[in-house]
Amino acid sequence: MENTGGARGQQPILEVAGTASTRFTPEVMHAAATLYYLKEATQAQVAQQLGISRATVSRVLSEARRTGIVRIEVVDPATRRASEMEERLGEALGLARVFVARGFHRSLTGAALAARLGEAMTEIGLKAGDVLLVSSGRTVWEVSQEALPSFPGVVVTPTVGGQDEPEAWYQTNEITRMFAEQLDGRPVFLYAPAQPGADLHRLLLQDPSTRRVLDLWSQARVAVLGIGAPPLTRESLPGYVPRDAPWLREAAGDICTRFFDEEGQPLPYPEESLIATTYEELRAIPHTIAMAVGPTKVPSIIAGARAGWFDTLITDEDTAARMLDRLG
Repeated sequence: MENTGGARGQQPILEVAGTASTRFTPEVMHAAATLYYLKEATQAQVAQQLGISRATVSRVLSEARRTGIVRIEVVDPATRRASEMEERLGEALGLARVFVARGFHRSLTGAALAARLGEAMTEIGLKAGDVLLVSSGRTVWEVSQEALPSFPGVVVTPTVGGQDEPEAWYQTNEITRMFAEQLDGRPVFLYAPAQPGADLHRLLLQDPSTRRVLDLWSQARVAVLGIGAPPLTRESLPGYVPRDAPWLREAAGDICTRFFDEEGQPLPYPEESLIATTYEELRAIPHTIAMAVGPTKVPSIIAGARAGWFDTLITDEDTAARMLDRLG
């Protein structure tokens, strides 16, 4: 018989023990534990019903715990709170899975999110030969520096070409290399800028090394994606993004430099000139895991989830709480 709890008035796990050496029979210990823990009888009432002294009841209950007839589980309230957030947020956003990393401190973001990403990957069950796509972005970059489970033989490749920016989180090939190193996988690099000129774009699409990565996009089993905040709230943007374009003011965020509005609908960015996964390619990937934290990302996450840009979300407690407030 199995019930969970940890203090008087809750329901501990009760099960009949084996043949452990004890002064009391399993039947007496089980009866006393049932009355005290499950039916909330006092020790005096247990003593009266079983025909033993109150002092003996205390010894019987102690022996029941020692022999395993009573098992007490102490549940961390923070873990329970995160689990409740995951369930509520997944239902509100229509996602298959939500992982909420405990804690709020920015300096712990990478490690906390990496732990939950490891859980998500383990649930999926990556195996040798599977293709994993990784995007650019600060959160993805931070996670790439933390320990992840080993999935030998997994092929890791970028979702977007290189970006001529000084920040480390724009360096897609380096992020790919670090992810492959953490996973014991094999990196496949993309030697192409995210937005080449028209002539170079045509040449790159004919280049064998570029074609190899584009072919892997169609074979991907998992994608790990960062979510960009609304462009007008960000400190930096890739240099090729037209900052004065009117549609940019409508952008709620982006994934792989694919910008979308508050409803998650793609905005009229010149897709044909980008070396990046398309919305359709992302939708075709069986498992798309988005990672995002911070107040400015709240509208971006909600819009991306509603439009189906990803099916799994990894975030932190603060961001999850803000999203639930915003969603009512």
